[in-house]
Amino acid sequence: MQLNQITQSLKNFATFNVAIAALALGVQHHAWAHGQTAEMVSLYQNMSDFGADVKKDDFTNTYTIAKGSLIVRAKANSDTVLVNGKAFKVSVPLVEKNGQPVVSKEFASEIFQSGLDQTFKIESVAHPLNSLTSQEITQTFKAITQSEYAYPNMRFSEIKLKDPEKEKVWDAFIGGKALQEDRIAEFTLLKGKQVIEGLVDLKTQKVTQWKVLDNTHGMVLYDDMVAVQEIVTQDKNYKKALEKRGVKDISKVVTTPLTVGYFGGKDGLDRELNVLKVVSYLDTGDGNYWAHPIENLVAVVDLDNKKIVKLEEGAIIPVPMTANSIANKNDKNQFKPLNIVEPEGKNFSITGQTIHWGPWCFHVGLDSRVGLKVSTVTYKDKGDKRKVMYEGNLGGMVVPYGDPDMGWYFKSYLDSGEYGMGTLTSSIEKGVDAPDNAVLLDAVIADYTGQPRVIPNAIAVFERYAGPEFKHQEMNQPNISSERRELVVRWISTVGNYDYIFDWVFNNNGIIGINAGATGIEAVKGVKARTMHDATAKEDTRFGTLIDHNIVGTTHQHIYNFRLDMDVDGGNNSFVEMDPVVAKNTRGGPRSSAMEVNERIVNTEQEAAQKFDPSTIRLISNLNKENRMGNPVSYQMIPFAGGTHPIAKGANFSPDEWLFKRLSFMDKQIWVTKRDANELFPEGKYSNRSVKDTGLGEFVANNDNIKDQDLVVWMTTGTTHVARAEEWPIMPTEWVYTMLKPWNFFDSTPTLKNDNEQQKQQMQH
Repeated sequence: MQLNQITQSLKNFATFNVAIAALALGVQHHAWAHGQTAEMVSLYQNMSDFGADVKKDDFTNTYTIAKGSLIVRAKANSDTVLVNGKAFKVSVPLVEKNGQPVVSKEFASEIFQSGLDQTFKIESVAHPLNSLTSQEITQTFKAITQSEYAYPNMRFSEIKLKDPEKEKVWDAFIGGKALQEDRIAEFTLLKGKQVIEGLVDLKTQKVTQWKVLDNTHGMVLYDDMVAVQEIVTQDKNYKKALEKRGVKDISKVVTTPLTVGYFGGKDGLDRELNVLKVVSYLDTGDGNYWAHPIENLVAVVDLDNKKIVKLEEGAIIPVPMTANSIANKNDKNQFKPLNIVEPEGKNFSITGQTIHWGPWCFHVGLDSRVGLKVSTVTYKDKGDKRKVMYEGNLGGMVVPYGDPDMGWYFKSYLDSGEYGMGTLTSSIEKGVDAPDNAVLLDAVIADYTGQPRVIPNAIAVFERYAGPEFKHQEMNQPNISSERRELVVRWISTVGNYDYIFDWVFNNNGIIGINAGATGIEAVKGVKARTMHDATAKEDTRFGTLIDHNIVGTTHQHIYNFRLDMDVDGGNNSFVEMDPVVAKNTRGGPRSSAMEVNERIVNTEQEAAQKFDPSTIRLISNLNKENRMGNPVSYQMIPFAGGTHPIAKGANFSPDEWLFKRLSFMDKQIWVTKRDANELFPEGKYSNRSVKDTGLGEFVANNDNIKDQDLVVWMTTGTTHVARAEEWPIMPTEWVYTMLKPWNFFDSTPTLKNDNEQQKQQMQH
């Protein structure tokens, strides 16, 4: 993560050369206060050169300049501007010439170096979980290539920081001290049917571990995708199959490399084969090849031997040719401007990779597999940083399709485990992917060649209004109410046709929301039917919905699992079930029944794994800590709280499907395991072509005791996606929600002010 570089870039604005803009516009002159002549340039051009936006409010005749977290307001002929709400005097005021604003050439340097923007701060003590820098990735690659283990054309699926021990990280973070141990880089190499795991000591720059795993399939890498396109489109038999379907220009064919799963040999493919299945689309020139599937044609590509080993063909279905452009119909300017104004600057600050907002303090990073990771999450309560969660992230996800036909039956993508969703991070565009007031952060990861790759605008951080926090109106008394604010940390990954948006939403009342949104373009099936009145329509739509002429959106699911290493007020937690029940009234009176809550502590991992009943309450509790009423401090686990699609309460398959032999996480919404630093992914570390469940099914096999232990919660949520016409040709974002809610964690309503000193403490770190 390059957050420190962003901080430095803010300090380097003065070195930016704006002379080119001045020459291009024709330099004007204005007198300095002390009699010298200033070179004047266009405000719009000057700010554009700095990457800043300018908007004018005609009503107040005020110019607003926005760059990252810096907001500047200036009026014509005034030598005082507001920088994040604070008055700042410039050498030469903004003036208007022929109705256009102009400023001195030094104006940008002055406002950007005013020192009034406190959003980014220098990290005096490095957080122990700070991501590898570009330099450290380069050092790791160099150490490997100069080691005795080196070989030509090494292919990396990851290079990342090896996490230090959890307790050492907590001690360093809470104490504000540097971790007293060397940083270690861990890496994974793919070599045919081998996976190589290793470590590099960044201080000595030596390889300290080299472990070879035979008969193991790793992730799909970028060069695999490139190779597949070349292999398939150069194959003579594939060309002939295309010609039978009316496709004669092979250069217009777009291939999609898809993992094939494992079916116990039922599909005729040996597990040892390093293969991908390829379905193709036709690029008709409308910019949306996904709308033109070449149906009933599947190529099985051997990645080791670089050839098609099997060609599967079915009945010929004409390629849907109706133009379905998205870009030409997209209007980003369909609304009048909605300006989100923060005239006094941000309420949050970023130090290195650590974000401070109100009582919350947490670290963010980007992992090449699971994407956004939030760690060392604390809440400052009455002056003390209270632990909430050590680490939280997407653990894994699966997208299983329900169509058993040849081009669809194998589609059960493990997007993070097979493709690496962090690697597929989509840069965020301010104003559309995130609001105008967002601060965008770059990230750096290693690419498949082992070189550092900077992903610009990989993470967005922004504050938003979220309704009333509370309200009460007594008769003839003043209104009591408070605004609710949320801090959102957003990351987006594009996996083929789908785009996934993940939001971590922090609320000052202690609630954390983890929301997943699916958008992009549905994977569609070409069919003969144009309307539901055609003869083939009933059979064509057996496994999906006719959403356009000759196009079916197949029924499928998006199932997400979040790995949450909870530390509720400390490391030893327990899993508690609370079930509201109807009880017989034994107290007398006219009522025959009463409401009671049955409560029990769950002792083992296998007992904890369960389908979630929304009428019940499930807690991670610290039985060793109490609030002032004597209740154990806890956090409630809510695997889903609303959504815009039918909730996926498990995969919609029969129990004898091979998918269930490989995965367990999708069929239960709550799992609780005793923490093991090696248990990171609900589908297992190497899920591509796996023959058994090496994830949560294996993690709970030993049925560890989970009472008063260091616990990890695995929350599963998702949707059953039944397609509809309103989702074509592009799908409005469909959200599912999960939540972590404090349950007797506090002594009272946490957003009420107790006294001025406490409020001051809560807003500072």
